[in-house]
Amino acid sequence: MGTLFKKRGSNKWQMGVSVGGRQICKSAHTTNKVTAKKLLARWETEVFERRFHLPQSTPPYFEDWADEFLTKVAHPNTRKRYTSSVGKLKGKFTRVRLSDVSADRIDEYKVERMAEGVEPATINHDLRVLRRMLRLAERKQLIARNPFVEAEFMKERNPRPPHIVTFEEEYRILRVARPYIRVLVALILETGMRSHREALGLRWDAIDFVNHLIRVRESKTRAGIRNIPMSARCETQLLRWRETVGPEFSPFVFPNLRIPETPIKDVRHAWAKALKDAGIEYFWIYNLRHTFASRLSAAGVSDLFVAQMIGHSTPSILQKYSKAIDEYRRDAVRKLENMRTEHAEQYPPQTAIN
Repeated sequence: MGTLFKKRGSNKWQMGVSVGGRQICKSAHTTNKVTAKKLLARWETEVFERRFHLPQSTPPYFEDWADEFLTKVAHPNTRKRYTSSVGKLKGKFTRVRLSDVSADRIDEYKVERMAEGVEPATINHDLRVLRRMLRLAERKQLIARNPFVEAEFMKERNPRPPHIVTFEEEYRILRVARPYIRVLVALILETGMRSHREALGLRWDAIDFVNHLIRVRESKTRAGIRNIPMSARCETQLLRWRETVGPEFSPFVFPNLRIPETPIKDVRHAWAKALKDAGIEYFWIYNLRHTFASRLSAAGVSDLFVAQMIGHSTPSILQKYSKAIDEYRRDAVRKLENMRTEHAEQYPPQTAIN
């Protein structure tokens, strides 16, 4: 039988249940008794169905678990990104037991970061890392329950929609860009490959010119491991580029000219210069991948196949491109209307029969 009570000096209800002869208590995070009773009943059900697990031992301190968590992140680039967030989180939860990380403390973290002038999107990135840390801790039974289920992400400002490159902009960029940037642009626009993890790391032996496809062997996700058919344009560009910088010079399609055994790491400066010379406002080169997805959708390819082509397990990511995709479709309808107008005199529309 669970109990409800309040701590001295607090107006929020506390819940208590008996698990294996031990009394476990936690906050209901509400001052409403009716709501607290419902939460208590749900918690009692979890205990009864043995979905509530006690920690196997004394939970470690947050910073110790954070360091261990980073060692479990397999991809080095992901680990590098997580390290920044983990550093911020450790500053908040110093000498705090993992089991003492509560929804209230998570909310305090959000308030403190906002007071520092940090953008909600950045804070949410930290929170996603924290959520993953706590999920893993719960799975390993270091904590009884992930407190993040009671926390919320921050509302972000309306994100800037991705820049979908027009064919006219594409022409202007290719006309002024450096040779390797031209090849890189054509490659991403024709395959939808991720610019850094997939395209810049591409090896010549991953390109099958006989079967006209590219094998992506390393990617951000499992769904990213895929074979991508090459268009005739993409294949022609790569064959020409191979005559200049082929496998005899480097195993990489985009090699570091000083150290051919390694690929180019960063193209930001060359990309920014190409956009400037083309008279186009700066946007991330990653947007070329968005453009590929939008063009496929505009051509009538189903969202499921578009997701598979760009290496996503579900089509949900395409919502990010929906505005641009809708614009492509509206343009198609406008072209149809213009065509109908051109032939209206020769073939006048029929009057509806009542």
